[in-house]
Order: sequence, then structure tokens, then C-alpha cells
Amino acid sequence: MRVMAAGTKLIAENRRARHDYHLLERYEAGLVLTGTEVKSLRDGKAILQRAFGDLRGGELYLVGAHIPEYAQGNVQNHDPDRDRKLLLHRRELDQLLGKVQEKGLTLVPTRLYWKNGRAKVELALARGKDVRDKRRDIAERDARRQIERALKSRER
Repeated sequence: MRVMAAGTKLIAENRRARHDYHLLERYEAGLVLTGTEVKSLRDGKAILQRAFGDLRGGELYLVGAHIPEYAQGNVQNHDPDRDRKLLLHRRELDQLLGKVQEKGLTLVPTRLYWKNGRAKVELALARGKDVRDKRRDIAERDARRQIERALKSRER
């Protein structure tokens, strides 16, 4: 686990989201978890790569996140791929509902972390990238690296 700010510890990060989406706005949401899920997260195990936020019946759910079963759990261990309810203020939920209904916008989890002893997920309102956009980003990143290398070689 990587320590981020005071009182926060990173559990999992979805680095693929930055590659596949234009991240527009970010929201912090609490997670409704069972006991064995909490213990599994304390071990630092979770996968967010294929997860997304889904609005159903005025509530927000995290779908597709994988929290592995707790190794020391008993028969009543949790389902690793179940949908988990997310906790946001009503005002934020209403805002998100309006924005997600716009064409092409989706909710993508970018980070899962502990904040003051509570599990939080950072959701980003995102628009999918075209292949062109991905190629452009890769080209810009390569150009930046070459510039940095050239500057370092001049310093020597």
C-alpha cells in the first residue's frame, strides 16, 4: 500500500482509466462493505480495471470491482464480484444522473483507498477516447521523454 496524504492509504489504482478515458470531474464516494471485504481490503487486495459506476433507482453502485475472498474467512465469505453500493450526497447523485445521461459519459473508478479508517473510492466522470486520441497521447509522452533526455545529456 502506498501512503498518499495524511490519513489516507492507497489500496488499488486504475491506471488504465487515464489511458482509455478523458477524465473530466472527480467525486469521492464511500463504500458499503461486508466484514470479510474489509479484511481483504486491509490486506491491500482489489482490482478496479473493469469496474464502472452504475446509477439504478436513484442509487449508485460499483459494478465489476473484484475484491478477492478473505483467506481466513469462513463459509459466509463474500462474493468477490458482487455489486457494491456507493455513498454520495443526494445533491451529488442528482448532478451525476444529469451528466451520465449525456451522450458518451460514464463513471469510472480511478482509486480505492482508506481515508480515516473508511474505504473510499474516487470516481471520475469520463468520456471514452478514440484510437486517435490514444495515439496522440502516446506521441506527446514520447516527445516529452525525448526532450527530457536531451536536456539531461546537455547538463553533463
